[in-house]
Parts: sequence; C-alpha cells; structure tokens
Amino acid sequence: MSVDIAIHRIMNDAQRRFELDVAFRSDRRRIVLYGPSGAGKSLTLRAIAGLLKPDRGHIVVNGRSLFDAARPLNLPTQYRKVGYLFQDYALFPHLTVAQNVAFGVQRGMFNPRRHGDMPAPALRWLQAFELEPIAGNYPAQISGGQKQRVALARALAAEPDILLLDEPFSALDPALKSRMRNELTMVQAQLDLQMLVITHDPADAEALGQHVFEIHEGRVRSESNVSA
Repeated sequence: MSVDIAIHRIMNDAQRRFELDVAFRSDRRRIVLYGPSGAGKSLTLRAIAGLLKPDRGHIVVNGRSLFDAARPLNLPTQYRKVGYLFQDYALFPHLTVAQNVAFGVQRGMFNPRRHGDMPAPALRWLQAFELEPIAGNYPAQISGGQKQRVALARALAAEPDILLLDEPFSALDPALKSRMRNELTMVQAQLDLQMLVITHDPADAEALGQHVFEIHEGRVRSESNVSA
C-alpha cells in the first residue's frame, strides 16, 4: 500500500489567491496531514477523491493512477475506490441509518427500503459498528458518535483502497474524541486499510499518525515517521 501525491492548483477568489503545491509519498497505513485551518489539507483530500482537479501533477494510490496531468488522466470519483469521511459526516437526512450505509453500495432507486434487503457489504458494517439497534432511525435522531460510525460504515461498505478522513473528531466532545480515536485505530488495524487523516489537532496527529506531514500555506513543511 502506498500513496504518491504531487499536485499543484491555484485558487483565486475575491478575497485571496491561494497556491496549493503539495507533494508527499508514504507506504504507511496511517498517514496524517497536520496543520492550521486554511493550510490546504482539505483541498488535498478533495483532489485525491476526485472532487477537485489539480492544474498539474499526479495522484497514485497503491500503484494505481487516479490523476496524471501529463497523460492526461483524471478518473471520475466513482471509479477511484476512495472512501471519504466528511467533516460533517454528510449523512442524508431523509434516509435511515441502514439506507445511509447501503448508499455506499447501491444508490438511488436501488437503495434498500427494508433491513433484509441490504447488500452484504453494507449489512456487514452495520453489524460491525453495532448500528443494528438504530438501523431504522434518521440522522437527526442519533448522537454525534453514532453519526460518525454511520458515515464510517458507509465509506467502508464501498470497499475502498484508501480511506480519507476530514477532521473526523472536530464535532465531538473530548471524552468521545478519545474513544473514537481508539475505535478508528482498531478498525484500521483489523482491516489493514490505508488511511489518510487531516487534522489541526496535535492530539489526533499523535494518536493516529504513523507518518505525519505538516502542511503550512499550501506546502509540506516537515514530516515525521514513527515506528508504531
């Protein structure tokens, strides 16, 4: 498992001009992009997921090119095999917990209306995260920690090559943050899944990072590689 990222994108709006020029490589399972808000972390994640097209550069995950401006190649999001956990979890408010999880596998008219209709990968993660008791609930009816589990289950149901997490603990209270960090680390270890987390919290970087890249003003400023 490896990632090889080298992307450049200039963003212009009425307030500012921002230049993203990020390059890093890693074969570690838990990678963290750490830095302040506005450093370019989320832009980098969006580019890997196919939600933002760089002006130049390349994105390679597990030896598979997702983007290469020189070829040119730009795989659509649905073909990238990338799981994305948004900062606000982005659950569909009109779908139940079970339907949200299944959305990662079957979309639109094929979204299951009954628990028994769920595709096997979705049912697996519904059970793994102990979400069956709230399978019929809607996002407005569940807690912050439960929302995160639902979003994580939905991302994993699609069987991604890499899981991208955008500030996954920012909306949680301190006690729940600690527990969810531990749960996420255990899930990653059990699946041997490559995970790329962005955060501004040094506690997240310390708890989750095997390879930590510090990003400042659109560039990688430093990196640290730990043995754990």
